[in-house]
Amino acid sequence: MIAEALHQYFPKLATMPALRQDLIAISKVITLKAGTVILKQGEYVKVIPLMLQGLAKVFKEEENGNEVLLYYIKPGESCIMSVTTLLRNGASKVKAVIEEDSEIVVIPADKALEIARKYPKWNEFVYELFNVKFEELLNVIKILTFSNKDIRLLEYLKKEATLKGSKILHTTHQHIAYDLGSSREVISRLLKKLENEGEIILKQGTIEVL
Repeated sequence: MIAEALHQYFPKLATMPALRQDLIAISKVITLKAGTVILKQGEYVKVIPLMLQGLAKVFKEEENGNEVLLYYIKPGESCIMSVTTLLRNGASKVKAVIEEDSEIVVIPADKALEIARKYPKWNEFVYELFNVKFEELLNVIKILTFSNKDIRLLEYLKKEATLKGSKILHTTHQHIAYDLGSSREVISRLLKKLENEGEIILKQGTIEVL
């Protein structure tokens, strides 16, 4: 099963027979429910995840208790912060949470270090993923620094719709507030503003992105 998963979702890792066999030997596939915390801020990395199905989100916890969404982990990706934290042998500076029920290949941290030392192809995968997530982080910084809150909210909704393949989002104002490090009251007010501007349609338990 792991061999098929690597071939489908991580083809660059599967093209090298020796690397593929080593990954099969040290990994296992697990399923996780939405809401599962797979990495806590301040924790040491125990496993490196390779996402097969589902979706996870990576947050930065602020001193005031708020959390800011940094990036998503989609099928065919890993958590780049977990990889870099493992390489420097430090405590995690982010928190990762399963957003949708997910299927994940997990690699024990010590084995992942051995793979990194042994296979340049693995490091190429990490560098490419780092570049992708770096671009996402730059966009987050741009939105946080230069955008109004309603623009930031609309960008978030569009991203969610794209990732979940549907213009109708089944979510709550509180959940959005949690993702954006805001309050439910602020989010509710901004959602109503976006609806009045013709950007979205609000219904009980859903938001349609127009």
